[in-house]
Amino acid sequence: MATKKTTARRSRYSVHPGVLMVQKWVATLKEKSGRSLEEWLALVEKEGPADLKERREWLKNTYGLGTNSAWWIADRSAGLSTEDDDPDRYLEAAEGYVEKMFSGPRAGLSPIYERLLDLGLALADDVKACPCQTIVPLYRNHVFAQIKPSTRTRIDLGLALGKYAKKLPDDIIDTGGPAKKDRITHRIAISSVEDINGDVERWLRVAYDLDA
Repeated sequence: MATKKTTARRSRYSVHPGVLMVQKWVATLKEKSGRSLEEWLALVEKEGPADLKERREWLKNTYGLGTNSAWWIADRSAGLSTEDDDPDRYLEAAEGYVEKMFSGPRAGLSPIYERLLDLGLALADDVKACPCQTIVPLYRNHVFAQIKPSTRTRIDLGLALGKYAKKLPDDIIDTGGPAKKDRITHRIAISSVEDINGDVERWLRVAYDLDA
């Protein structure tokens, strides 16, 4: 247990909100479905189809489970997605996500990433960086920015500027976010550490403030 606490304390990253959502789902599963997660897993092992896709459909059609519950139970029965309901496993996986994102052909983007991450975390104590496999979202109450290695030579700093009414500079590119029901509405293309100037810092702050 001590090792887990040390890992979490030293990480610059925070537990993804999705992990907390799955934990809540596990805690309330018996109340909502009549079986605990362990009981569902035992049932799937005893009576369920061997194929993962068929297990999902079997849980939905035979027991009336919703899509998310059926997928989560089926995935766990196959030994998948273990990090998305365990904070310590998630934080360990998060380090690996970032390492993989900025390795190989994209290793040169690492200094840009580190600078953007430092700027984001320095905005306030309530900023959380919660890596996924291809992006690193920054949260306040919701995602207000994201760091994405889009090519071998460019990181896109995504920003949630949906409520910002003033005219935006030309270098802040509309992503079509609202039409896609995506909180990230704009992006700034960054190809070097030198591109991270006062304007980038200002717009990152605007996105943070809009999520108050």
